Amino acid sequence: MLQGLFKRMLVAGAATAILSGAAFAQETTLKLGHLANEQNSWHKAAVKFGEELSALTDGRIAVEVYPNESLGSEMDLINGMQLGTADMTITGESLQNWAPKAALLAIPYAYQSLEEMDEVASGEIGDEIEQQIIETAQIRPIAYFARGPRNLTSNRPITSPDELNGLKLRVPNVPLFVGVWGALGAQPTPMAFSEVFTSLQNRTIDAQENPLALINSANFAEVQSHVNLTEHVRSWIYLTISEMAWDQLSEEDQQAVMEAAKRAQEYEREVFLEDEEALRTTLQEKGMEFVEVDTQAFAEKARDAVLSNVSDEIRPTVEKLFEN
Repeated sequence: MLQGLFKRMLVAGAATAILSGAAFAQETTLKLGHLANEQNSWHKAAVKFGEELSALTDGRIAVEVYPNESLGSEMDLINGMQLGTADMTITGESLQNWAPKAALLAIPYAYQSLEEMDEVASGEIGDEIEQQIIETAQIRPIAYFARGPRNLTSNRPITSPDELNGLKLRVPNVPLFVGVWGALGAQPTPMAFSEVFTSLQNRTIDAQENPLALINSANFAEVQSHVNLTEHVRSWIYLTISEMAWDQLSEEDQQAVMEAAKRAQEYEREVFLEDEEALRTTLQEKGMEFVEVDTQAFAEKARDAVLSNVSDEIRPTVEKLFEN
């Protein structure tokens, strides 16, 4: 009996030593909050980023990932990163509230394919967007993830802008989205993503618009019957770190962060493409009906609204995107 007790004490001592060693090795913990759930490709890529960064730094830097807005809404996290109370998030066009060029991430009907979007995101325009975000928002994009095209969900089919008829539509807190949907005939209502399901359930709003991945992961099939294939926005979203957290890292660790981010971006693209193929079937199995729409009518009506709602700073770039 004493021998068994002695063995248990040895095991407990070894476990404590291992935990102490891990705690000693770990020097920095980065908290990464985002709005998607655990099944979303963004979350899986965020976890992958943490695993890669831990491996690259021999465990000195750990990343704690908080999905489902459990650390706060997207805007809360952005503000927290600027104040030093949050380290990382996944964010995109919401940054235009500080950096006007961030609006270029999600210009309605500007990018007709994933390849066209990649060309812009990874090219000169993408570099300009990232630099302005760093300078004005004090947040550093370190990778970008693809987003499926945004589609309008509702409880009735909508095939043209004329059928919007004052539809109470949730949009993110993005001035461009508010302006464009208002011009199309809807009644846009900005609100945090975490409030959308309950608002649809209570019929405070009638509709929302998001990529299929978020429509599925947020269980909108329980409160919406139709996916109207407007595909009005193809966009990307950034994995970001606050400049405060970035500046506290050594040059070596900054390089490790960028390498881990690169690997996470490659991984996310693989998961994203696999998910997109399966999502339509999944949502149909959950009872949602997919509706083909007059995308040309939406695009033509949206174009003037887009140009009148973007800043003077980015309007020439948007005009070029529309010409391509």
